Formats: sequence, C-alpha cells, structure tokens
Amino acid sequence: MSQTVVIGSGFAGLTAIKTLRKQGYRDEITLISPKPVLFYSPSLIWVPAGLRNEEDLTIPLDNFFKRQQVRYHQGTVTGIEPNAQEVQTDNGTVPFDHLIIATGARFIKKLPGIEQVCLPCEGYATTKKYSDRLAALDGGTLAFGFSSNPKEPVAMRGGPVFEFLFGIDTLLRKQKRRDKFELVFFSPAPEPGKRLGASAVKAILGEMKKYNIRTHLGHKIKGFSADAVHTESGSLQSDLTLFMPGMTGPAWATNSGLPLSEGGFIKGDAQCRVLGFKKIYVVGDAANLPGPDWMPKQAHMADLQAIAAAKNLIADEKGQNVDHQFKTEIICIVDTLGKGMLVHRNSKRTLLLPKLTILNWGKRFFEWQYLRGYR
Repeated sequence: MSQTVVIGSGFAGLTAIKTLRKQGYRDEITLISPKPVLFYSPSLIWVPAGLRNEEDLTIPLDNFFKRQQVRYHQGTVTGIEPNAQEVQTDNGTVPFDHLIIATGARFIKKLPGIEQVCLPCEGYATTKKYSDRLAALDGGTLAFGFSSNPKEPVAMRGGPVFEFLFGIDTLLRKQKRRDKFELVFFSPAPEPGKRLGASAVKAILGEMKKYNIRTHLGHKIKGFSADAVHTESGSLQSDLTLFMPGMTGPAWATNSGLPLSEGGFIKGDAQCRVLGFKKIYVVGDAANLPGPDWMPKQAHMADLQAIAAAKNLIADEKGQNVDHQFKTEIICIVDTLGKGMLVHRNSKRTLLLPKLTILNWGKRFFEWQYLRGYR
C-alpha cells in the first residue's frame, strides 16, 4: 500500500487531501503539522472591529481527519531526505512514497526594528495586540505598508494590508474618531498592487485619495522604530505600524537537497512536481512554479495548485500521463468593513467591481461555506 505524506494543515494541504479522496485515492495519507488545526487567516481583517476572535478563526481538524481517513503526525518539519523518501520532524521521521509540500512561506524579517511593528498574518495574537493598542489610542498617525522579496518580487501579500487600511478607516469613522487620526500607506513600489491589474491599482489609490489617506510610494524601506517608518527619502511618523514584509521559502528547505529559486522557494514544474523529483510535489506559498509575473501568493491560488498536484499524484500512481496543470487567476474581494471591491484576473481579462455591500456579504458567506467542510 502506498503512503502519501502531506506537509501543512493550511489551505493547500487540506485541499490536496480532499482532492485525493474525491478522486478515489484509498491508500494511506499522513498529514504533518505543528497543530491539528486550520487557521483561517483571511478573516484577521475583522479582528480590530471585534467581528472575529481566535476561536472563530481556529478550526480543529479532528473530525476532518476522521472523515477523510487521515493519520495525523504532530510535529515541526526539520528536514527532508528526498532520495531516502523521508520527512524529518522534531517528533520523529515519517517515510513517504509520494510527498506534497504545502507548508506555506516565511516572512523576511531582516529590516532593522521590524519587531516594533505588527505583522498581521503571523497569527491572531499579534493582530489582537495591534487591535488593543489601536483602541487605546486617542489619536495619532497609523501607518500601513507592505514590501516584497527583492530576489523574487511576486513573493508578497499586499491584499490584507489594503483591507486592514480601509477597514480601520471605516471603523474609526463609525467610532467618530477618524478626525483624530492620520492614515498613511507606504510601499517601496511606485504602483502597489500592480499584479491585480492597472485598473485595480488606480481604483485602490483613488479610494485612498477619496478618504484622505496619505501615500508614500516608491521609496525603499530602511527600517522601523517605535514611532516611525524609515525610508531612503526620510522618516514617516507612526504611532502604530502594520506591515507585511516579503516572503521566502521554509527554513528547512535550504539544506534539503531540493532545488530552490533565488528567492528561497522550492522550484516545481507546471504539474507542481519538484524539479528532479517525480514523487515530490510543491504547492502554495512555498512553491516557485511557472506562470505569469502577476501569479499571486494567495489561498485561492494555493487551492488550484493543490488540486492539480493531487490529480497528478494519482495519475502517476496509476502509470498514466502526469499532465494536469493549474489555472492561474486572482479572485480577491478587498473588504472595507461593510463593503467590498472585487478583483478577478486571469490570462484573458481583468474584472473590477466597485465597492458594494453585497461583496462584503459574499466574503462572509464564502468564509462560512469554506470552513463548514472542515468543522
């Protein structure tokens, strides 16, 4: 009996498992992760408004594992022996016949003073700390920004920063405190969010101007202090800073023997197979896969890659052609706490819908529908 191992209990890892079982795969599946939970990070944007708490966003996977007949191995990956077909963890070694790497990525924390700012997608605790500090402020300057990996510019996650920015602007207006705060958005990119499409960038920057959000664009970030963001063109005062740094691959990958991109990600082909290793697949944020320069590091993209990888794994198991490829697209609702702006981009077109209340409802409904399959 074949043994498939999946590393990671995030979007890509769980979608791979669901796809394997849906496609009729009946051999053993083992999932490795530090905790048997799915943390739904997209809804962290609603924590400052008190609309979500840690329990809302943390989904225990015991029932899912039971339904999908998955063996759970609790541990943190410390390395891989690809030729010996073993995954090394701090809780023992796990052998595999097929491996799907879906660990996600790491934030690059090299900027001086980065410990002074909030990195929201790191988890609930840091976002809640930011929310509590915001609630305690009587006024001041709030700074929001993101950057990329200079060696791999697509390795960024800017969408949540836009959502925190617009959501907190709306929250302060509802609290009748907006006049006491200055909001500023900063980015080393002159056109932040460019991979969403030119029309989306124009619309987002237009919203910032409309709501009196100052911008500081096109200047390299040099570091942070408790009360400022430092750039090559000068410092921005900030009483509270929310920042999303660029990303790189998992730390253990460096000495794994797997091929890595210049930015530190695991290199794969159009079928999500790690280059040079037919039995090992990589999907989601940990992967460097072929695609357009606007291909996002996004949960939806991770799901699409995981589906392709699972189908290819089964095809390989059956001795069939491994030719399933993932669709590249962006589907993003930029939520503003009450309304939302839809961006959809694929190889043929870019669609942009302006802020609508129904899109906020749609984002909430998607969260409910997505998570119910894991409860």
